[in-house]
Parts: sequence; C-alpha cells; structure tokens
Amino acid sequence: MRAVLVVNPKATTTTDRGRDVLVRALRSEVDLVVEYTRRRGHAAEIATRAAGERVDVVVTLGGDGTVNEVVNGLLAGGRTADEAPALAVVPGGSTNVFARALGLPRDWAEGTGVILEALRDKRYRRIGLGTADGRFFTFCAGLGLDAAVIRRVERARVKGSTATPGLYLKSLFAQFLVGSDRSHPMVTLEREGESGKTNLAMAIVQNTAPWTYIGGRAVNPNPKASFDSGLDVMGLHALTTPATVRTAGQLLFGGDGPHGKQVVTLHDLGEFTLKSERPQPFQLDGDYVGERESVKFRSIPGALKVLT
Repeated sequence: MRAVLVVNPKATTTTDRGRDVLVRALRSEVDLVVEYTRRRGHAAEIATRAAGERVDVVVTLGGDGTVNEVVNGLLAGGRTADEAPALAVVPGGSTNVFARALGLPRDWAEGTGVILEALRDKRYRRIGLGTADGRFFTFCAGLGLDAAVIRRVERARVKGSTATPGLYLKSLFAQFLVGSDRSHPMVTLEREGESGKTNLAMAIVQNTAPWTYIGGRAVNPNPKASFDSGLDVMGLHALTTPATVRTAGQLLFGGDGPHGKQVVTLHDLGEFTLKSERPQPFQLDGDYVGERESVKFRSIPGALKVLT
C-alpha cells in the first residue's frame, strides 16, 4: 500500500519527536512518502499530485485547515470517493474538530494507533461533505460573526499569539462589542421553491456536529448535523446583547441546541444560498477566507473515503 504523509510543520501541537514517531510507525505498515507544507495552499497541491499518482492513502498531520486543503486536493477535478485516495487524519492542530467528529482521540499518539489499526483492517467509511461555491468543507462554514472572530484570531496569531480557547473568547467579546454592525441584519437564506429566511445577522452552516470545541466542551448550534445527512444551518435574526447571551448559554450548556424567537434552525438541506446586502466575513473549516456577498452551498453525499 502506498501512502503520502502531509505534515504542517507549523501546526500547534506537532513536534519533531512526534513527527519522527509517526513516520516510523506508518513506514512499518505502508510504503510512505513524507511531504512538508511550505505555504498556504501547498497541502492541496500535494494531495492533488498524490491522487494523480494513484496513491492509496493520504495522511495529514496538522489542524483542520490542513485537512481542508488536502480534501480539496484529493477531490480536485471532480474525483469521486472511489477515484480518490482515502484520507487518514492524525490530530496536530489546536482544536482538531474534524478528527474528533470522526471519533478519533485528541492525542496524536493515540490517533496514530487508531490509524494503524484501520490500515491493517482496511477499515474505511464514506462521509458526506459540503461545498461553498464549489470548495469542499468537512465540518463547518460561517458568514458573519463567527468568521469575523476567526479573522481576529488569525491576525493575533500572525503577531505571535497562540490559538487557545482564551484567545477565541477574547476575540469573540471584542468583535461583538466593537466590531459588528448588530443593528442591521443583512443576510438572507434562499432555497429553490421555498420562502427565504430573511434579516439574519449571521449564519452557521454545519456538515457534522459539533461546530467546534472550547477545550473539551463541544459547541453545537446544530446537534442533528451529521456526515450522513445534508447541511444544517443556524441563524440569528439579531445580535442584541440579551439574545446573544442567551444563545451563547444554550450553545455551551444546552444539549438540544439554541432556540428562541431570534433563532432560525434548518436541518438536512441539499442546496441553498446565503446572500448579504454587503460583503461579510466568511470562514470554511475554521479558516478565514475573505469577504462574500453571496455563497452557494451544496451537500455532497458519500464524497470522501476516510480511515476510522
């Protein structure tokens, strides 16, 4: 079996020792090539080349951003799950939402053990993915507040900060208090043949649950979201302080997800479009990707084969 290991050397929890242990363990099971990413977008290039060379498995050691790039590289050119290499994920980032949603351990060493067992047993699973204007995402996307928070976090990381739960909470409070236009909801969700959901201040799209983690606590705007169904959406009509505080409490401590007159939730959607009156911050799988006025979403069932 031929495999490529894609390593993000800047990932939060990766170390030289950990990488060496992982490489030795994988080489005991497969014919392995190790590739190190050097810039944003490089992981997608490596994965595209691996798929073209008919490699059997691509393994990632990095965070959710590395996984997202690799997935888009594997499926580039319209490849199906049968045509693309399988994906194996070893958690190496600060949050590792996708790996944890697959049921993998948070610790990279334990995760490596699970991957090795899956390789020996040829244990695969097909999962659905989402697309946003044709780009794949594995677990979430967001237009508005959550993307603006991620933008703040990424700017702080450029200045040397570490992506900790505390940094995300600090960025959330700063964005909510001074960075958001909370009085003029501008986002509309449109579905063909259905009446639109209008006057949304923000929208979170999930391909699976949870949306993210704060430390060990799962945060679940759409608890029913699943790799085996379509896309789920949670929107807020207004970002007033009482409504936002109430929704935040429901997200952190409520098992059934947020609810109330300001909350809009939709389950198992196949296709829809989010439109805004002016450009809004936009994120995919926890990476800020710029501002958008319109994004078309689609659910792609069984798009990817993963080891789990």
